[in-house]
Amino acid sequence: MSFDLGVWFPHKRLSADQAGDIYSCLCDGDTSGILPHPAIETFYAELTAKHPEIDSIPEDQVDDTDYCPWSCALDKSEAHVIMSCVWPKADYVAEYVRLLAAKHGLAVYDPQDNT
Repeated sequence: MSFDLGVWFPHKRLSADQAGDIYSCLCDGDTSGILPHPAIETFYAELTAKHPEIDSIPEDQVDDTDYCPWSCALDKSEAHVIMSCVWPKADYVAEYVRLLAAKHGLAVYDPQDNT
């Protein structure tokens, strides 16, 4: 089981249901509901500097979820990042991603509770 979050630049205010619709589209590879923003790349760079992509970590660190909490590769475009982490790291990742997203002026969508 994994814990997922989506991040994008809030070009307009959305209800939770509208954000959920965008998240669903993003999961299907459709980025038409959001626009690219340079803050996404900055967010991604800072995120992966601390917690590298799962496909880039050394074999001897595969099980080190403090180093790499991701359960699969991050889904990224110039307009969004979707992250899936291992369940035991859900609270930590949620807090870290929310703080990092706020720093870069990005919105965070949590599909577990539609917020």
